[in-house]
Order: sequence, then C-alpha cells, then structure tokens
Amino acid sequence: MGTAVLTVVAVWIANLPALQGALSLVPYVGGPAPAVLSNGDLTFAASTTLAAMLAAMWPVFKPRPRRILDTILLTQKRVLLAMVGLAALGYYDYDYALPRPTLIMATIVLLFLLPAWMVTIRRRPNSRSRAVIVGDDPEAMAAILDAIDVPVLGYVSPPSSYNTGATQAAAAPEMTDGGEAVSRLDELPNLGGLSRLDEVFVQYDIDTALLAYTETDREEFFGTLAECHEHGVTAQVHREHADSVLTEGTAGGEIIEIDLEPWDWQDHVAKRIFDVAFSLSALLALSPLMLAIAIAIKLDSPGPLLYAQERTAEFGDTFTVYKFRSMVTDAEDGTGAKLSEEDRGGIDPRVTRVGWFLRKTHLDEIPQLWSILVGDMSVVGPRPERPELDEDIESSVGEWRRRWFVRPGLTGLAQINGATGHEPAEKLRYDIEYIRKQSFWFDLKVVIRQLWIVGHDAIKVL
Repeated sequence: MGTAVLTVVAVWIANLPALQGALSLVPYVGGPAPAVLSNGDLTFAASTTLAAMLAAMWPVFKPRPRRILDTILLTQKRVLLAMVGLAALGYYDYDYALPRPTLIMATIVLLFLLPAWMVTIRRRPNSRSRAVIVGDDPEAMAAILDAIDVPVLGYVSPPSSYNTGATQAAAAPEMTDGGEAVSRLDELPNLGGLSRLDEVFVQYDIDTALLAYTETDREEFFGTLAECHEHGVTAQVHREHADSVLTEGTAGGEIIEIDLEPWDWQDHVAKRIFDVAFSLSALLALSPLMLAIAIAIKLDSPGPLLYAQERTAEFGDTFTVYKFRSMVTDAEDGTGAKLSEEDRGGIDPRVTRVGWFLRKTHLDEIPQLWSILVGDMSVVGPRPERPELDEDIESSVGEWRRRWFVRPGLTGLAQINGATGHEPAEKLRYDIEYIRKQSFWFDLKVVIRQLWIVGHDAIKVL
C-alpha cells in the first residue's frame, strides 16, 4: 500500500506545472517539457506507472530481514527497472505512457521516497530474531544450538522421529541418540510436525528456520525449503551439513544461510515466457519432421513410437520425460537400466538403425519440447537424471542435490561443454555455475551454442 501511494504521489508531483517548467530549462534533458497531463490522461498514466512499479517491486515485498544499505540498493534497483519498462512503453507509443519529462521527474522522486519508506518499515536483522529448528537429526540440532546466537523457540519434526504417542505434546519429548538423552534439546518445546510448518511460521512469527536433517530427503527437506521460500523465512544450516544446498557464502561462523532464491520473480517470468515461445514454435515448425520420424520408427522396428522414463525434477520431485524410441522394445531390461541417459557413445546392438540416426542428430529429444511447454522442464537447466542414478551419483558427489534448486532443462551449460553423467563432479560444477549466472541472455547464449552443436553433428552424420 505504501508503494502504491508513493507511486501515485510521485506521478502527481512530476506533473506539477512549476516542476515541468523548471525542467524545460535544462538543456537536452528538458525537452519536450512542459508536458502537463490533463486529469483523464494523468489517471491513466498513473495507473500504468502503478502497475509497473508494483510488479517490479515484488521481491522487496517479501518479509525478510534486511540491512539499511541492502534495502536502499534493492529498492532503487527495482525503481529503475520499472522506469525502464515504462520508457519502453513510451518508445512503442503506448497511449497512456508517461511523457519523458514526467517519467524523469517521477523516477527521481521515487528513488528517494521508496527507499526511505522501505527502510522505515523493513524487518531488522537483530537479536530479536525468532528461530525454529526443523529436522529429524538430534546431533545436528544439538550442533545448531551450540552455534546459534538467536532465540530458538522450539523444533518441528516428523512425528515418527521422536514421538511414539498419538499426539505431540507442547513439552519436549525425550530426544535420544543411541539411548542417551540430548540434554539441551529436552529444553525445547515440540511445536508440531512438518505438516504444521506453515502454521508454525505464522503463529510464532518465525523469521529463521534452522535445518537439521539426518538426510536431505527429497520430500521433507525440499518441502521445508519450499515453505521457507513461500513465507519469506531465512533458511540456515550448520556448516557440516551444508553439502546438499546452495549457500550464500561460506565465510563467517558455523551457521550458513541457504540461498532459496537464486534469481528473482521477474527472471522466472521471463524464463517461462521464453520456454513457452521456444517450445511452441519448435513443435509447430518440426511437426512435418516429427511425422516423418514416426513413420520411420514404425517401419524400422515393432514397438511404441515414444519412450517414457521417470526423471528427477525441481526440488527432488519426479516427472515423466518422453523421447522418440531409439532402441528395440524392452532394451533396458537388466544392465541397460544402469546406463546414464547421457550415454550416446559406442555401438549398442539394442539401438535400431533409425534410432542410431536419431541419436546422432539429437532428433530423439524432440518430444521433450512438450515437457517444456507444460512446465515440467525448461529449455536451459541441469539435465535431469533418473532417480536411481541420482542416488548412485550422490554416493560419490555429496553436493549433487544442489542441482535441484532449478527446473531441469533440455540443454545446459554442462551439455554444451561436453560434461555428462559419467563425470558427475564436472557436470555439477557447470550446473551450479549456470544457477548462479542464469538470465534470459545467458539462456539465449546456451541455446545458440547448443543449436550450433546439433547442426554440426547433423552435418557429420549426413
């Protein structure tokens, strides 16, 4: 509400005849001032500005503790982003766009008013923070209690980990590890099970969640991270248990903050628009080729046209991925099930003649455009693996689950650099680098590079 009010006030101030006249005296910048809007045009221009500002300021609305300088810089960055969008509307001669003098003065006013307002109402990161431990590992909980310097109100955990009774009492149950009570944990109240985590966040006004899981279980661990992200709660983990999360840095004490939001809301929207546009246009353009491939597969060998397989998705979920069938039916019985999905090398008797051509030219991947269109995948992201392969790789690469913080992709930084599932450590390094650098333009560079590789491979085969 404060953002909305201040935005309207800024547009009104920028439309004052006195300010418009003063700006007209400034060389180069002032033209074509004065450009005072009438009541009707002013209303529409203010509405357009308000919509752009509210959308751009979305990340600032999350109730996260922020320092003064961080709050000012983030707010000013968002103001400039909104004003660039409004300037683009003016470039395309949108009917209700702000005149250039009004846009300039409104930007200047908002660069002062909005940061001051956000600093005034911000949540302050101080000793009044209210934390809760979430997890099922008593040893990790005890380590966190020894390292943390903010008040811990209690813990939230799966009932089966600590409780054998029908209910979870408000007082702390006996917490044991190998039959010995963990004394410090006995002092903490049990605030409920994981199903009540969102209620606990709201009821106790929690701003920090301290994660203490025996294993980074897909459903429980990443479900907790999703709840933290949804409620604007800072998620932290002990340094010794930080091998499966993205962290915002390793300097400092024993407690490390988890990076729940590698990029902001606008980047997600831009990425999704790009995914839909790319997949839809590619499906339409390649539809004649898809028909020819379907006929060739049917003529070459008996069996279905498509090959379906479960893959790991964002936050450890699973989805079904489809490819054009390139092997004989039931080819993965036995040892075939252990092969990585990236394995395309060598001569395999299970691969059909048409399948060999499809693999070499990457045409077997075309049906995955549908997975991109419906939102299971993205054009660019970490290449999804089978759940059982993820478990095998994790045994040797402990940080493997960091890839799950983003939606899997048809191609990625690892693929264009030749890193496959046979080199999990190198592949992970590229995937994490992509998560850190991800943007619309970075995605576009990866796609162009991948198209070049596909074209080069196709020319070699032909």
